[in-house]
Amino acid sequence: MLVRYKKSLEKIAMGLLSLMPSEKNIKKLTETIDAYAKDETQHLYLWKQQEEYVGIVGVTVEDEVATLQHICVVPSYRGEGIATQILKELTALGTYQEVCAIDDIQPLFDKCMGCITDNK
Repeated sequence: MLVRYKKSLEKIAMGLLSLMPSEKNIKKLTETIDAYAKDETQHLYLWKQQEEYVGIVGVTVEDEVATLQHICVVPSYRGEGIATQILKELTALGTYQEVCAIDDIQPLFDKCMGCITDNK
C-alpha cells in the first residue's frame, strides 16, 4: 500500500532512499528528503507491506505529469514484483494523467510498466 510521506516517516524514508546509488551521500540524502518535504511539486510515497515499509517512490509533478525521480525496494524484497505494484498503485491514484521516468530509472520503469500492461 502506498503511504504519502510525512515528517514522522523521515528516518524510514531516508533509510529506503539511501539504498539508491545516487543517494549514498548523507548531505545529498538530506537535501533530497527536504525537497520532498517542502516542494509542493515533489511527492514521496513509501510502500508498506503488512507492517513493514519495504519500498519508496518519489516523483516530480508538472502539468499533471509525474516523473519518477526515485524508486527503490529493500534488497531482501527485490524480485517479488514490488516495484511493479508500487507503479501500478501510483498510476491508479488518479492524481496524475501520465507517469514517466528519468533516464536512470527508465529501464526499470519500462520493465514494470510492461508487466502492468501484460496483466490487464
